Amino acid sequence: MKKIGFLSFGHWSPSPHSQVRSAGDSLLQSIELAVAAEELGADGAYFRVHHFAQQLASPFPLLAAAAARTSRIELGTGVIDMRYENPLSMAENAGAADLISGGRLQLGISRGSPEQVIDGFRYFGHVPQDGSSDAEMARNHTHLFLDVLRGEGFAEPNPRPMFANPPGLLRLEPHSPGLRDRIWWGAGSRATAEWTGEQGMNLMSSTLLTEDTGVPFHRLQAEQIQRFRDAWTAAGHEREPRVSVSRSIFPIVSDLDRQLFWRERHSTDQVGHLDGGDARFGRTYAGEPDKLIAELAEDEAVAAADTLLLTVPNQLGVDYNAHVVGSVLTHLAPELGWR
Repeated sequence: MKKIGFLSFGHWSPSPHSQVRSAGDSLLQSIELAVAAEELGADGAYFRVHHFAQQLASPFPLLAAAAARTSRIELGTGVIDMRYENPLSMAENAGAADLISGGRLQLGISRGSPEQVIDGFRYFGHVPQDGSSDAEMARNHTHLFLDVLRGEGFAEPNPRPMFANPPGLLRLEPHSPGLRDRIWWGAGSRATAEWTGEQGMNLMSSTLLTEDTGVPFHRLQAEQIQRFRDAWTAAGHEREPRVSVSRSIFPIVSDLDRQLFWRERHSTDQVGHLDGGDARFGRTYAGEPDKLIAELAEDEAVAAADTLLLTVPNQLGVDYNAHVVGSVLTHLAPELGWR
């Protein structure tokens, strides 16, 4: 069995060709797609977080609202940029949303991707310390976030509080037990995956790796996953870790599918430059189900992961994206042994 969910960036545009014309449309349709995915039998609804962009940005109201409309599906992010976050406020918001969901949150966090603005985190009041980088600041925020999620007291109580305190140091409330084990790090390289395993976070790997060794994307990603698991074992963590990979998969089973994605039938990996270095981008899988089954059976990283996130073109609307998810679940998953 493999968990299968969707990952939406929540793009919106006032263009007449978009089914998502406003921020409100994006949020409300994200909730509706989570509901539809649960009804189809999918396992997860994940949302990307981008600041200063016409995309989803504030995840916890969305996750809480989706939690209130669903009962089974996992709800997550992929990923929250920790350069922008106050770890204590984030822990409170995450705890509240997780309790509303009944413990279904799966939070992907990371250093983030290239931004829409220059050093956008500074507008949020976060500035790296002298001699430190924004990446180091993101990891420092992460360490504090993970610490407070453990639910241990750390704050000195007021001797004259408004309300009676329990004995000892105080922790943040609301605390959601188990959430610490459901934090994922979005790793873009093999070295970062090893660090993720050392920290005891689950691994989230997308359709982009910020390095290139000349091998196909799926093989490089499979090596990344193995290095993560080796680091996890070496660190002595007791529980079994989880690993997710993202893929763009579009079974062509209707005339509309063919109209939208026939040009992607011969997609291949792409190599480019990102943040001053080489990067490898994974291909899009598009075609008739028999073709995709054969191709995906050779994808070593998908085989190695326990969770597959389907990147969806959310501006095509809830109905079409539910159709894409349903097509993967119906036409591909059983034949590939994912169901």
